[in-house]
Amino acid sequence: MNAGTGPGAFTPDGSPVEFYAAVTAAGEPGIVQAAVPAGGSILELGSGAGRVTHALLDLGYEVVAVDESADMLARIRGARTVLARIEDLALDRRFDAVLLASLLIHVPGEDSRRHFLDCCRRHVRDDGVVVIQWIPLDVRATWSVGTTFDRSGFTTTITEFTPAAGGLMSVTMAYETHGRRWTQSFTERPLTDDQLTTALADAGLAIDRFLTPDRTWFAARATR
Repeated sequence: MNAGTGPGAFTPDGSPVEFYAAVTAAGEPGIVQAAVPAGGSILELGSGAGRVTHALLDLGYEVVAVDESADMLARIRGARTVLARIEDLALDRRFDAVLLASLLIHVPGEDSRRHFLDCCRRHVRDDGVVVIQWIPLDVRATWSVGTTFDRSGFTTTITEFTPAAGGLMSVTMAYETHGRRWTQSFTERPLTDDQLTTALADAGLAIDRFLTPDRTWFAARATR
């Protein structure tokens, strides 16, 4: 079950709106910039409050930001926003790039993952790129309760990391910035390399190259 604690509103998946509105991008814009030509158009799925959106706009990209939370989208400035669930999205254009970050590919349901990746494929140009964030098993093996990630202006600490039924994981993250604290609890599905490859192939996509040394970000291209 997805849930959150702390000040302010929360999205259906438990994301704290005030937290995401308060923090800025870390290394994500540079990763995207390495894969997407300058000035290109980007469809950002699950944009949240614009933490990465605004940085991409500053780099000169055209960004269309999609999220299911009106509270999140209200914080975005300078980009077209679309209030929608990813699986329901059907815009009348395609983009140079589609961005699926925030580990959305680890959604628990196989049907939801298929719908997410189908959305990426139908909105990316045939010669475009889909930029995806995921957690390989070797990286995941280094995580445990108490693992802390120091990012640009905030910290994230794992406070629950428990196997659940059906091969899922129950996770709680604690976020802290400027003396305020939130938690977000969610369920996600680990993926092997083979499972990732199969899921991409089913959507007409394939990994083109990894964008970071730890393989947590990659660029995918259309295969059909």
